[in-house]
Amino acid sequence: MSNFEHELMTQPEMWRRATDLASTVKLLPPPGARLAFVGCGTSLYVAEAAAAYRNKQMLGESDAFPASEVPPGRRYDAVVMISRSGTTTEVIDATAALAPHTRTLAITAADDSPLARLVADRIVLSFADELSIVQTRFATSALALLLTYCGWDVEASATRAEVFLSEPPPEEVEAADHFVFLGRGIAAALANEAALKFREVLGAWTESYPTMEYRHGPISAASKQSLVWILDDSEPSIDEEIANTGAHVVRSGSDPLAGLVRVHRAVLHLATRRDIDPDHPRFLSRSIMLDRR
Repeated sequence: MSNFEHELMTQPEMWRRATDLASTVKLLPPPGARLAFVGCGTSLYVAEAAAAYRNKQMLGESDAFPASEVPPGRRYDAVVMISRSGTTTEVIDATAALAPHTRTLAITAADDSPLARLVADRIVLSFADELSIVQTRFATSALALLLTYCGWDVEASATRAEVFLSEPPPEEVEAADHFVFLGRGIAAALANEAALKFREVLGAWTESYPTMEYRHGPISAASKQSLVWILDDSEPSIDEEIANTGAHVVRSGSDPLAGLVRVHRAVLHLATRRDIDPDHPRFLSRSIMLDRR
């Protein structure tokens, strides 16, 4: 079994542990606080998803930024830095710039790291750490923790994810060579992450958009070789429009967190069928550490 497969299959268990941790470690500011969530790569999409759901729940203004694009001078009650390794250069640089005037909180898998030493507080998900270069369970566990603070029923998501893990992926993935992921709100953020997984492991041609934006140009690239995978149940009217292009449509239901696991399951399936080693993706490393000399 590859590291990727093991980490994929253990996600529901990790989410439950993250939820238990959230009930005892109350470090996020209360409702009404102005927050920013910051990350790189997969962690950025976790940041976007957390901000989207917190905004939807009207718990306080919430923004999300790539670590390299945090706007200077903008004031927040706290900034949440999300980094599995705690060593990513852009995250370290952003934290160092923020720390003198803003409370910083890290969500990380590593208790002893450059990031952990910079922030005011940290939540350590060491149980969800990974050997894989490509992230699955740390990222979704961090998101499960953040969603728990916002009232999401993570247990229901974990139960649904277990069903997806026990089933084969959608048969439509077999024939497609063009993959598009859509969703609204938190599902739009997780559509970005789904597309990234297909690129990282499979080197596939993938796109991602908020569902309502797909009509505004991107649908023109759809064909019989396209699979459009929608990570929520919103905007059903678009399904017929997509089908008219010849593309196949897959929906994962109303739970985009569980639906992302279904995407991960499809990535593993296609990697196996195509004789791709998911533990050794091309041109990637586990953490981006830049030489600033």
